[in-house]
Amino acid sequence: MSKRHLYNSLDGLVNKSLRGLIAYNPALALDEQNRVVYNTEYDRSTVSIISGGGSGHEPAWSGYVGTNMLAASVAGDVFASPSTKQIIAGIDAVPSDKGTILVITNYTGDCLHFGLAAEKANSKGHKCRMIICGDDVSVGKNGSLVGRRGLAGQVGVLKVMGGASGAGGSLDQVYDLGVAFSQQIVSIAVTLDHCHVPGRTEHAQSGVDELEIGTGPHNEPGYKKISPIPSPDELVKTILTYLLDETDPLRGYVNFNEGDETLLLVSNFGGMSYLEMGALVNDILDQLEANWKITPVRVISGFLETSLNAPAFSVSVINVTAAAKNCSYSADEIKGFFDARTDTHWESMAGSQARRRPRKEQIVQPPAAPRHAIDDATDLKFDPARLDRMLRTACNKLIEAEPDLTRWDTVMGDGDCGETLKTGAQCLLEALDAGVASKGSVGAVLAELEEILEGKMGGTLGGILGIFFVAMRTALVENFALAKDGDVSKLWALAVRTAILNLSRYTPAKVGDRTVMDTLIPFAEGLSVNGSFDEGVDAAVAGAEKTKTLKPRLGRATYVGAGQDASHDLPPDPGAWGAMVVIKGLQTGIP
Repeated sequence: MSKRHLYNSLDGLVNKSLRGLIAYNPALALDEQNRVVYNTEYDRSTVSIISGGGSGHEPAWSGYVGTNMLAASVAGDVFASPSTKQIIAGIDAVPSDKGTILVITNYTGDCLHFGLAAEKANSKGHKCRMIICGDDVSVGKNGSLVGRRGLAGQVGVLKVMGGASGAGGSLDQVYDLGVAFSQQIVSIAVTLDHCHVPGRTEHAQSGVDELEIGTGPHNEPGYKKISPIPSPDELVKTILTYLLDETDPLRGYVNFNEGDETLLLVSNFGGMSYLEMGALVNDILDQLEANWKITPVRVISGFLETSLNAPAFSVSVINVTAAAKNCSYSADEIKGFFDARTDTHWESMAGSQARRRPRKEQIVQPPAAPRHAIDDATDLKFDPARLDRMLRTACNKLIEAEPDLTRWDTVMGDGDCGETLKTGAQCLLEALDAGVASKGSVGAVLAELEEILEGKMGGTLGGILGIFFVAMRTALVENFALAKDGDVSKLWALAVRTAILNLSRYTPAKVGDRTVMDTLIPFAEGLSVNGSFDEGVDAAVAGAEKTKTLKPRLGRATYVGAGQDASHDLPPDPGAWGAMVVIKGLQTGIP
């Protein structure tokens, strides 16, 4: 892998990239604070389609904002989902009279943050729906709770939905098309070597004479390593067998009948040459016709969804005929949406520069977000000095643990867990320095935490903790009568238990799945026994320790079989361990 970069740090890199990207299209604007790119000329009488995810996949998704595609996109940190606050800013930037559809790939952080944003939008009276796209056949039908992860097939979903929206489709029509189309996609990726993230020292690397099939776009190891590297013909044969063999009990996701109209999407992950990509497309088309009697009616090849500088690619085949049977549009209409002209990266990287606008007109500031009002009548109060000490201790302990959390997450995930938690801890320390705990207001602290989690922390943990603290704050207010009766311990136990119940609406994770819930659920149960904080802490510590012995059942580690070999010791789950460090830190700061 190449470790050489023009920019050797991620600091400011995402924002600089977005500022540069919008220059090619004068209709685009950038809410830089929220990393929202949106089309200033979109038609609010049409359905607004919004997508997004972690950065590092450019041109996905900011490169697809424009006519007949996305109304807006939202960018997170590299390989980490955007925060809920960012997504809400995206929804607010492009309001629609018909409604909004959020279209995302199937990754836990994206599902949580976009899901919470959709919930909040609907609670304000907006019509907002969400489609989760999973097309990767390397994730088999073997009882996975997560389902297939998303690859570049999702870009095809965005294209046909954008065309349908531009043609005046209703919210139901466009939504049903997106669901039907997304369910008829099979994709798989092949990696010659992993990408390198600027500034990171921890990284995966393939062997000299080895490639991996079934890789993910976040540097996840492949489903299968192949050595020695096969010939291109043999590799293409293997790829198409995974995609199209309907007799495969694990991967036969889509049926292709003779005469069905299909689309072919071949995405360059960032490090493949045009020369080789052209030859690859040629070989795929040859074998599709010779071995599978499939002649795609449309072929798209290029940088659809990348993975930084990875010498890798993905192949997607889409059954348009089957999709048409499950929505109100015909196959010809769907092809028309796919062909609809657009001024995005899909059509041309150059765009139209016949007229230009000053940069200051394209870079905009978002309206100030209203802060939560704290009602003294239902606000739990705490000794200010004690509250400040507990929170500072927890934050400092978490910052100290970051190197271990990052190292463990690099082994089992994508390496961002420690950095995400450290960011949250640093932001809370800054708020404490500014006096957020000076009046002993628990409501003020929780409101600040909510702002941090929605605005500063992306990724899976940011989404989980965001939902947790919103639910806990609401429960504290609604059940404040317990505090008046002197049952403060019972109030805390009820609030934490309520927060766990709310989380279960957005994640299937339970104790034993090797996630942060292995700490949070025992903590809630320990609190509920006798209202004892110490018992809750002991349960949280035991739960986090136990993750060292658990096989992962949720998260990115499940895609690659990490932890399935019992002969190797596992590190603890970084999310569970980080939550335990915070809880134990609060206990340490009590005296």
